Amino acid sequence: MFGLVSPRQMRDTGPNHHSNPDFHMNTRISRHGAAWNLHGAAWMILAMAGFAVEDTLLKMAATTLPVGQVLISFGFVGIVVFALWAILAGESPLNPAVLGRAMALRSLCEVTGRLFFMLAIALTPLSTASAILQATPLVVMVGAIFIFGETIGPRRWLAVLAGFAGVLMVLRPGTEGFGPLPLLAVIGMLGFAGRDLATRAAPATMSFRQLGVLGFTMLIVAGLITLPFGGSPVMPDTETWLGLLGASAAGICAYTSLTIAMRTGEVGAVTPFRYTRLVFAMIAGVAVFGERPDSWTIAGSGIIILAGIAALRLSRNKAGAAAR
Repeated sequence: MFGLVSPRQMRDTGPNHHSNPDFHMNTRISRHGAAWNLHGAAWMILAMAGFAVEDTLLKMAATTLPVGQVLISFGFVGIVVFALWAILAGESPLNPAVLGRAMALRSLCEVTGRLFFMLAIALTPLSTASAILQATPLVVMVGAIFIFGETIGPRRWLAVLAGFAGVLMVLRPGTEGFGPLPLLAVIGMLGFAGRDLATRAAPATMSFRQLGVLGFTMLIVAGLITLPFGGSPVMPDTETWLGLLGASAAGICAYTSLTIAMRTGEVGAVTPFRYTRLVFAMIAGVAVFGERPDSWTIAGSGIIILAGIAALRLSRNKAGAAAR
């Protein structure tokens, strides 16, 4: 759930990274060569497995705790970890830039994304929610047209439309199997897309550690919003506490692996492996929750993945042509 961050954010090492010459040297080396791309892909796959474990443990916790309490508990652990991480790096956990307009919009989108996606994984099959989430990059691509004035060629538009068709295959509106609950994942996905678009406008002085503190703070805000509607808080048993701590550890390790992945190898070679998250989510759904994705869900998921990879490749080709 914590895995949707922009490439610029993931490459940022904080406000002091420009003073380290080894950073620039290592970055140049790490972005070239098949071996580095393979290492980056391995880190990306590890990150996506971690996010799938996080979602699985949070879904399990939501069977015994109100969703709001799960979000608050998860957010508290994340704030503590990223705040200590920022302090050890010589940074203030909270950057004054969080009060700016762009960051306020980012926070609003983050609350929306986290709240509705948590409700989605708690109330709908994990495989369905995860499949819909994979359309986020396509929504970001379309949003960038209206917000940043970017252009999309005919082939990328076809990829976007194909991806949205895949989402419709998963949802299947107008059929007997359609219900309103999967729309929670759609709203969450739109929130995460808005968050990623707003992150592009985030001040460069904000490190990923400070953005992590802000992100987990919004988790607590989301939890407080939904807590009055989900029943009274209860004291978790030992198993639930361990699950929450495990979800926090998995999410933080996954976030760290994601950061390493985006610094190791070329972005265009590493990023497509983000879609392995859906594979892990489906495995967890079947093995842990006894889910049985139907043929429409599997086919729609495949179309979303192929459309996302195609759009990424076309974007990369366009950037390469412009550079030449």
